[in-house]
Amino acid sequence: MSREIDICEQHLVHREQVERVLQSMPAEGTFDDLAEVFKILGHQTRLKILHALSREELCVCDLAALLGMTDSAVSHQLRLLRNMRLVRHRRHGKLVYYALDDQHVRQLFEAALEHLEE
Repeated sequence: MSREIDICEQHLVHREQVERVLQSMPAEGTFDDLAEVFKILGHQTRLKILHALSREELCVCDLAALLGMTDSAVSHQLRLLRNMRLVRHRRHGKLVYYALDDQHVRQLFEAALEHLEE
């Protein structure tokens, strides 16, 4: 198989298309933030937490039991997810419940699952 299959046979820049894309390109810092989100999502335990929270609001103890982990280990993962605004928390007495931060997180997670299942 030729390694050049992904290379154009003729060098031709479509200036209008390139300009439209350049105009819509987010700031460089936005790509840094986006890379951080995908880095956080690149961990199996955090993905399991997101899956669980896409189904139910759960406390740390629930997640620890579900994942077979310690409360401390789950709390660490939740802190990372919370810092990236992927999950939110609410306190109810002595318990802290977690949920996905918003519908965008749910859509991102479900779109990735759907893509894999096609």
